[in-house]
Amino acid sequence: MADEVLYEVRNQIVLITLNRPERLNAISLALREQLAEAFLRFEADPALRVAIVTGAGKKAFCAGMDLKEAAELKVGLRPRTPTLNDGIRVSKPVIAAVNGFALAGGWMIAQMCDLCVASEHAMFGITEGKVGRGMPWAAPMTRMMSQRVALELLLTGRKITAQRAYEIGFVNQVVPHDKLLEAATALANEIIECAPLTVAAAKEMVYMAHEMGVGAAARAGAHIFDRVYRAADALEGPLAFKEKRKPNWKGV
Repeated sequence: MADEVLYEVRNQIVLITLNRPERLNAISLALREQLAEAFLRFEADPALRVAIVTGAGKKAFCAGMDLKEAAELKVGLRPRTPTLNDGIRVSKPVIAAVNGFALAGGWMIAQMCDLCVASEHAMFGITEGKVGRGMPWAAPMTRMMSQRVALELLLTGRKITAQRAYEIGFVNQVVPHDKLLEAATALANEIIECAPLTVAAAKEMVYMAHEMGVGAAARAGAHIFDRVYRAADALEGPLAFKEKRKPNWKGV
C-alpha cells in the first residue's frame, strides 16, 4: 500500500501529512485507514505531545471524498472516516495546518482537530450539497459559530476564504503560506511548554462542557482536574517559578 499518509516525528511533535497531492489529497479508503493508524500511533507514544495535520502539495489540504473512487466502488453509505473525539480518542492536542482547499471531508478533518492554522490562500467549504452527499459530521460546527452562519455554509455549499473562516471562529490564525508550518510548530511548542496533564484535562473539559449544561460541566471539570492537582507536576510548576527556571514536566 502506498504511503497516502506520511508520519514524521520532529522532537515532541509529529507531522501527519495527507499525501495524495495528485488527487488534491482526496480521502480514499487507504487514506482513511492510514490516517486512523497515524492518530492511534500518536496517542500511544508518550514522547509525543502535539500532532500537526497538513496536506502535501501547494493546492489542497484535502478536497474531501475521492468521488472517482466512490463512483467506481459505488459507495453510497456514509464512509467511516476516522473522526477524533468520535470513534478515535486522542487525549493530546492536534493542530490542522491548512495549506489550501479544505472542502467537504477536508473541512471535517480541519474541524475535528483541536486548533486550526490556515494559509492566507486556503479556502474552506462544506460542498456535499453540490454532489448529493450528507454531512452529519458537521453537527459540532454549530458550537463553533452562529446558527445562521452554519446554515449559510451548509445550505449553499459556498466556499469561504481563510480570513472569513477566522472571522467566524473556525480558524485560530491566518498566516502567509510559506510560514504555515512554522506558525503551526510555534503554536505546538507553546502547548509543549505547558504541563501535559493540564493540557489533556483542559481538552477533555472543553469537549465535555459542549455536551452539558453549565452546572454539570463545572462539576465534571472539577472531577477531570482532580488528577492534575494531585500530580507531581502541580508541585513542579510553582517550584520552577520560584527558582526562575523552565519546568521539567514528567506528565505524572
